[in-house]
Amino acid sequence: MSKRRDSRSTPLDCPCGLPARYLDCCGRLHRGEAQATTAEQLMRSRFSAFAVQDEEYLLASWDPSTRPAEVDFDPGQRWDRLEILGSTGGGAFHIEGTVEFRAFYRTRGAAGELHENSRFRRGNGAWMYLDGVFVR
Repeated sequence: MSKRRDSRSTPLDCPCGLPARYLDCCGRLHRGEAQATTAEQLMRSRFSAFAVQDEEYLLASWDPSTRPAEVDFDPGQRWDRLEILGSTGGGAFHIEGTVEFRAFYRTRGAAGELHENSRFRRGNGAWMYLDGVFVR
C-alpha cells in the first residue's frame, strides 16, 4: 500500500531549498512528469519526498539492490531544511555520483540534523539513490 500525504498538506515553497514552488519543482518529479537530470536534483527531490511523506516516490527512486520494503515515517518528525555541501560526479555524462548534505529536522519539537554523503547510480537513464554514509 502506498503512503502518500494528502494533497491538502502539500507545501507552497519547495522543501528542497530551491527558490521555487513545490508543485513546479520537486512536485513534478514526484508526480512522474519529469526525471532528475543530476544526482543532486534526485537528492533534493528525495528530501522533499521525505518532507511530504511520499513513500511511492522514495521507493521508486531507490536502487533495487538496496531498496527497503517500505519507508517507516515517524509521525512526530518534520523535515525542515536541506543544505547541499558538495558533490562529485552525478552529472549528465556520469553514471555515478555522490552528494554530501545536511538535513535539518524536528522530532516532537527537538531539533536534529542528519549529515550524510549519499551515493547515486544511473541506470536506464534514471538516477537512483544507492546508499549513504553518515558523516560525524
